[in-house]
Amino acid sequence: MSESVASEVVSAMVGGMFSASALYPLEVLKTRMQAETKATTKSNNNTNNNSSTNNNGNDDDDDKEEEVLPNEQEGATTIITTTANSNSTTNSTTTNFSPAEERRLALQREYATAAEEGMTSYASLMYEREGGVAPFYGGVVTSAVQSATEKALYFFAYTFFKNGYTDLTGNSNIGALSNLVLGCFAEWTHLPVTLPIDCVTTAIQTDDRNRGAFVLLGNILSEKGIGGFYKGIEAYTVLCLKPAIQYTVYEQVKRIVLVARGDGRGRSSSMSSSSSDSLTAAEAFFLGMIARVVATMLTYPYLRAKVMLQSTYGNAKAHEKPTIPQMIAEQLSTGGVWGLYQGIGPELTRGVFSAALMMMVKERIGVMVKAMIDGNNNGGRIQAHPQKR
Repeated sequence: MSESVASEVVSAMVGGMFSASALYPLEVLKTRMQAETKATTKSNNNTNNNSSTNNNGNDDDDDKEEEVLPNEQEGATTIITTTANSNSTTNSTTTNFSPAEERRLALQREYATAAEEGMTSYASLMYEREGGVAPFYGGVVTSAVQSATEKALYFFAYTFFKNGYTDLTGNSNIGALSNLVLGCFAEWTHLPVTLPIDCVTTAIQTDDRNRGAFVLLGNILSEKGIGGFYKGIEAYTVLCLKPAIQYTVYEQVKRIVLVARGDGRGRSSSMSSSSSDSLTAAEAFFLGMIARVVATMLTYPYLRAKVMLQSTYGNAKAHEKPTIPQMIAEQLSTGGVWGLYQGIGPELTRGVFSAALMMMVKERIGVMVKAMIDGNNNGGRIQAHPQKR
C-alpha cells in the first residue's frame, strides 16, 4: 500500500468513526423521519371504509391489502361478513385491533404527524414517549463501524483509482468529470461490505420493539436470506453520485484554495510541504459543509426512498413493493416537494456537520500519518547509510 493510500485510508476511517459517533442522535432522527409515511393512517381508514359491492361476486381483499403497509398487519383480527341476494354480493370487512395494537397505531400516527412538523417536534415526541435520551443512541456502535468501514474502503478505492488515472494519463490535475466518475466507481466497491451493515443499522433505528442488532440480523437472514441485506441497492444507481459529488466539490474547491494560498504567499520556502498541500482545520470544516449541502440536495429523494425500502417496506412481498421511481412519484403527489424532502432538516444538519468534522479530522490525521511515514523512511535511510560505507 502506497504512502498516499495509507494516509487516506487511516485518516478517513478515524474521521468517519468520530463524526458518526458525535452526531449519531441526528442520524437516528434523520432515519426515522425518512421512514415515516402518511400511509400509516390507512389501516384506520380501512377499518371505517372497507365495504364494497361487486356485481360479479368477486371480493376486493387484494385491493385492501395493497393499501395497508405490511408492517402494520401484526396483531390484527379480520372478520369477513358476506351478504348475498339475487343481484349482487356485498363483502363487508371489519378489522378489530386489540387495545395494545390500537395504541401502537395511534402512536404511529403521532410520529407521522410529528415528522411532517419538523425535527424539533419529532425529537420531543421521541424523548417523551421512549424514555429520555437512550433511544437516540440505539445502534451507535454499529453505525460507527459502518461509517469507519465505508470511509476507509471508499478512500482506499478512490485513491487507488486516482493514482491509477494519474499514472495512465500522466496528468495529476484531475478534472471535475473524471473525479465524479472515479468517485462513483469507488462508491460501488464498498457496497458489498457496507450495505448489509447499513441495513442492520436502519433496522435498529426504526425498530419499535427495541430488539438488538443480532436479533434483527437473524430475522433479516431467516426471512429474506442474503438478499435481505441488500434492500434498496437499486437506489444506489443515483446515490453513488452523492459521495462522488461531495468529494468532487471538495477536491475542486480545495485545489482552488491551495493554489490561491500558494500564490498569495509567493510559495515561500518557509512554508512546509505538509502545510502547502493540506487545508487548515477551519478551511476543511467549511469546505466539507459546502460540499455536503450540494450533494445532499441533489440526491435526497433517492436517499429517503432507500430508507423506506429498508424499513417501511422491509417485510413486504416482492409484488407489494413499489419501485423507487414509483415511490418518489407517490411522495410528490401526496406531499408535494416537501414530501420528497421530508426529514431533510436532520439529514442536512447531521450530514453537514458530519462531513465537516470528518474532513477536518481527515486533513489533520492525514498530515500526521504522512509525517510518521516520512519520519520512518528517513530513519531507515539514516540507519542504512553507515552500512553502505
